[in-house]
Amino acid sequence: MNRPPVPATATAPSTAPPGTAPPTLTVVICAYTTRRWSDLLAAVRSVREQRHPVEELVLVIDHCPELAERARRALPDVRVIANRERRGLSGARNTGVGAAHGEVVAFLDDDAVADPDWAGRLLAGYRDPAVLGVGGLVRPWWESGRPAWFPPEFDWVVGCSYTGLPEHPAVVRNFIGANMSFRRAEVLAAGGFRTELGRVGTRPVGGEETELCLRLVARHPGAVLRYDPSAGVRHHVPGERTRWRYFRARCFAEGRSKAVVARFAGPQRALASERRYLRATLPQAALRTLRPAGRTDPAGPAVPSGGDRLRALGALSAGVGVTVAGYLVGRTAASSDPARTAAGTAPGEPVGPSSGSGP
Repeated sequence: MNRPPVPATATAPSTAPPGTAPPTLTVVICAYTTRRWSDLLAAVRSVREQRHPVEELVLVIDHCPELAERARRALPDVRVIANRERRGLSGARNTGVGAAHGEVVAFLDDDAVADPDWAGRLLAGYRDPAVLGVGGLVRPWWESGRPAWFPPEFDWVVGCSYTGLPEHPAVVRNFIGANMSFRRAEVLAAGGFRTELGRVGTRPVGGEETELCLRLVARHPGAVLRYDPSAGVRHHVPGERTRWRYFRARCFAEGRSKAVVARFAGPQRALASERRYLRATLPQAALRTLRPAGRTDPAGPAVPSGGDRLRALGALSAGVGVTVAGYLVGRTAASSDPARTAAGTAPGEPVGPSSGSGP
């Protein structure tokens, strides 16, 4: 079911005044395949072991009866429910929001593990009544090691925080889907995630988090989304996501997704962060990569050496070019059918699932 936005209002979100008890929290994990069972168990365990108790954990199974049955048997203390909406991550998240009882709903990917103080760090941000949502850092855990050519500015390709994001708490435009939270009432009032956007199975598209974040803030002038890198999670990056084919396909899909988001929210708002990324973050990445290996900044990302440096520069250039190409294709695709625009991927074989949004 598509969920058009509710007309904007000028009222501020309601919440308890600063200094009172933190809001109650429901954590929603969405899963769609038995192939990530061990990752899912690790995600659930990390929520159970939070220093700040989580009132409720909801596991939404996206149209996979085998996984639902297995989860209900193995996780009797977890609310396991089926996605009641259109197949895909957006519908599963909407199902989780609708079933949640907490005042705040946090989303954790089924292949991510939350730090022990994750829940408490997220909830601390809601002391400010102007805060509609709080997101945190997503650190990659490279199963086969980080490729030397893979620029940290492109870690969004594997659903992780990338170089260029704030290093301290700050107001941001949108969150990365593997680690984000919102006031539940506001998400419901806004109509939830658009099901025309978002991952379906192994289709590596996104944009639903960005579009919802833009819509939430537009409804409440003066409201903000807060990014706190101390609220961290570790995201599993399997070996197949370290290949050039995946990098290329994910960049292309991200570009197409941005075209759809821009159609919904308008290019000025939808692409503001991308402009800063292109003008500042990527030129700095190129300069860092060109810097002699002996002149590295200890506080910054490592500088590749030798042939890896050329490959890193190639990845930077190709990543930008392929993403822009995807955006241009998305703009010229069937404008009357946003779902069709979002569904395209780069030429070649299908790639594995991804989460989160680009810059």
